[in-house]
Amino acid sequence: MSLANAAGMLAGFAVDALVGDPRRFHPVAGFGRAATALERRLYRPDRAAGAAFTAVAVGVPVAAALVASAATRRRPVARAVLVAGGTWAVLGARTLRREAGFMAGALERADLPAARGRLGHLCGRDPSTLDEPELARATVESVAENTSDAVVAPLFWGAVAGLPGLVAYRAVNTLDAMVGHRSARYERFGTAAARLDDVLNLVPSRLTAALTVAAAPVVDGERAETLRVWRRDGGDHPSPNAGHCEAAMAGALGVRLGGRNVYFGRSETRPFLGDGPRPVALDIRRAALLSGTVGVAALALAAGAAAIAGLAQGRGRPTARGGWAAGVARRRMRSATVGSGL
Repeated sequence: MSLANAAGMLAGFAVDALVGDPRRFHPVAGFGRAATALERRLYRPDRAAGAAFTAVAVGVPVAAALVASAATRRRPVARAVLVAGGTWAVLGARTLRREAGFMAGALERADLPAARGRLGHLCGRDPSTLDEPELARATVESVAENTSDAVVAPLFWGAVAGLPGLVAYRAVNTLDAMVGHRSARYERFGTAAARLDDVLNLVPSRLTAALTVAAAPVVDGERAETLRVWRRDGGDHPSPNAGHCEAAMAGALGVRLGGRNVYFGRSETRPFLGDGPRPVALDIRRAALLSGTVGVAALALAAGAAAIAGLAQGRGRPTARGGWAAGVARRRMRSATVGSGL
């Protein structure tokens, strides 16, 4: 069935590229509403309650995906359709590029109120006092991180585990966005979701950085410089994963990311990533182009890996009682026995 998974991921990626996220009845939005209702029932300011919340919120949709996968085990077309729908639902490549394009356009027009008003679609920073370089920096950093979260990571887990992998990753990542951030309410309750999201992104974030190195020439970057910045700065970020994506993006674009981030009610000062000037509007467009290229490369890897696994399974699948060769031998023996009259 890995061939069906590969076909489904290809189709789902194409649908996302053509139409983007549905504006109404988005499955991820529906999951978020259900998770909010569950949180109201289970919330307590401790880690055990947060772990129970995460287990139920992730376990229920994953169980449904497992049932759907089992039901389509011998129906490759239905399986491909399911995986295509799941891939479309969990990807955000087109939406990410669209938001980046809006921010770039607003800054190019020097329309700071419009850019500040739109920044919330990309990240949770307080935009009220941000100037053009800081708005551009926030956008480039968000594009870098979300290239992993919204594109590479879902495809990676789809290649590993099919529909359940797609659903599990998006559920965990959504919970992390909802309760995984540091605040008085979620400091302990959100620990399980945040840690699980960190684990699921360990490989995809580094794969994103590696693909960014490979794709750097698309934006006139140098692979050697991108690799150097990634290796030097990727581990400096407080996140175990986001820094790798952002450092590689900074190296490819030749800009400097990091610095003081102001959120609503708190601020953080993060290490600088890269050696160049602060980003401008043009760098947002370059980041979006690089993100799209990385996404296509990740799709090729994910679909290719799933297809190879499917072909290997097909070659190695034995027939009953001894395998394909033994089955052929038995059929030939029966034919010879009938022909001889024995």
